[in-house]
Amino acid sequence: MRTEIRVGGLGGQGVILCGMIIGKAASIFDGKHATLIQAFGPEARGSAASAQVTLSDEPIGYPYVRRPDVLVVMSPDAYTTFVPTLKEGGLLLYESELVVPGNGLPAGVRTYGVPATRLAEELGRRLVMNIVMVGFFTATTKLVSYEAARKAVLDSVPRGTEELNLKAFEAGFAYGQKLLGEEGNRVA
Repeated sequence: MRTEIRVGGLGGQGVILCGMIIGKAASIFDGKHATLIQAFGPEARGSAASAQVTLSDEPIGYPYVRRPDVLVVMSPDAYTTFVPTLKEGGLLLYESELVVPGNGLPAGVRTYGVPATRLAEELGRRLVMNIVMVGFFTATTKLVSYEAARKAVLDSVPRGTEELNLKAFEAGFAYGQKLLGEEGNRVA
């Protein structure tokens, strides 16, 4: 089964790393096929950034994401830019304190929000909000296993930050599990 994922946000939010960890979890630690295409503006911080991740049980011949099954957005601009491309019946995961889903969602889209920035700040480093999103993605999509995602986080973050990043991953995962337990599948 082929699943197309787009992660969007601003430079400096760790959008590319988020996509890379998802792909690494699937390909290296879950034994699936994965591709990653990244795009970002010329500025290092504050410009648009996105990652296109494709996961599949079979080799991937075309790596570009046209109509994502899952859209992960960390900024209002990413929401505005990418939500029109989301498949009907797809899944929208968003940073709930920065993004407010509105009209224009494709039919049947399920939406789940997480206060990723606040959860990261509670751990002492706003910078790990992308790892909170990886945990949330793992819990809500079940596209990669918990163990694979955890290993991919450890394998991808700078040395000396492993403990903080694992706490961020766990915070996002726990939030996603709690949300699913309380709300089930909510349709917008």
